[in-house]
Amino acid sequence: MDVVVPPSSPTEDQAVLLARLQLLETENARLRAQTGDAAAPRPRRKVGRSTAAVVLILLGALLAPVAVVGSWARGLVVDTDRYVDTVAPIAEDPLVQSAVSNRITLAVVEALNVEQLTTQATDAVAGLDLPPLVSQAVGSLQAPLQDAITGFISKNVTKIVTSDAFENTWEQANRVAHEQIVATLRGDPDALAQISDSGVLTLDITPIIEQVKASLVEAGFTLASRIPTITVTFPIASSADLVRLQNAYRLIDIVGGILPYLALGLLAGGVLAAQHRSRALVVAGLALAGSMLLLGFALLIGRSLYANSLPPTVQRVDTAVSIYDQFVSLLRVGLRVGLVLGLLLAIIAFVAGGTTAARQLRASSSQAAAWLRDAGDRRGVSTGPVGVWLDQQRTLVRVVVIALAALALVLADRLTPAYVVTVFVVALVVLGLATLAARPRRADVEADALLV
Repeated sequence: MDVVVPPSSPTEDQAVLLARLQLLETENARLRAQTGDAAAPRPRRKVGRSTAAVVLILLGALLAPVAVVGSWARGLVVDTDRYVDTVAPIAEDPLVQSAVSNRITLAVVEALNVEQLTTQATDAVAGLDLPPLVSQAVGSLQAPLQDAITGFISKNVTKIVTSDAFENTWEQANRVAHEQIVATLRGDPDALAQISDSGVLTLDITPIIEQVKASLVEAGFTLASRIPTITVTFPIASSADLVRLQNAYRLIDIVGGILPYLALGLLAGGVLAAQHRSRALVVAGLALAGSMLLLGFALLIGRSLYANSLPPTVQRVDTAVSIYDQFVSLLRVGLRVGLVLGLLLAIIAFVAGGTTAARQLRASSSQAAAWLRDAGDRRGVSTGPVGVWLDQQRTLVRVVVIALAALALVLADRLTPAYVVTVFVVALVVLGLATLAARPRRADVEADALLV
């Protein structure tokens, strides 16, 4: 059965079109209004997020040097093993060995009263029935004899101080001293305080005297057995800062362990709050590296100020500066770690960013991986289903590798620039191998079709 539709008049068609046009205009106006209302707060939101990102990254970069110094101070004050690792190499410094030798030699010479011994010896010889000329010559030998005995003592002391025995004694003395210092800082009433009111930190090197006595007696200088029990100390730090350190021990113990994580948290928060996170990560990495450079310059200035502020009683300024350099050695390692970490973060963010250079670099690496994959397929080498899974789960693989690298950095007992670079290189190699082994599903199907 055929249905006949009566033709509509031109007037009816025009009315329908006008009605539809009016509905479209009404809908368009409504959509424009909704779009305008929704878009109005967006600029403010973008400005707010950008401002928050800048503030957080700036605060994190400014706090980073303080965090490095706080962590270093906490390790030096609280951790005896880290303190010993810091000061133990001082015993190998020729300047320090020379200063210790001079101090011990002077103590032994004073204990033996060498001047009195030589006077008695020359007087005894001069009192013999000798010709006047010979008696006069014997009297003139007092000063050379005194110098010879002092030189003999100094030679034996230097032999001991430059030996491994002194290094062991130095390390043990520092360990005992630091344990006593920590007990004093914690307020232990039974602790033997090593910090004086003027802020002088001394090291007891009395055990070396017994070794010197045995060495002198063995060398034939039996008078050394008459050396009484004497106490010899060696100052390893002299500054009022030690007194302030004693007062701020608890603050350093608590804050020194929190500041590094707080600084990293601020930098991470700034990156997450930014609109363009890859760019923000580049800025955060460079800001961290720049703050570490500023800390390095501050250490150089502090070294100069320390050398100029030494009291006139310090005879060997070079020795004091050498001890200063050793004390801040771990601090320099910490700032180098921050510098390397900041630069690596900036490099990673740049490569992962949306710049033309980054895209070309990623495209080139993808093309190289595809070429190697095709070359393997032609030779019958294929990752098969494992490669397909790696391609499908490439985001998961990247997240896992990055998380493991971050965990390796966080759980490390002591970070060094070499360790940070090693973790970065290993993570990069693993990601590269995963990308190379990944096998796109389409490529796998095409390869199977070619084999059929």
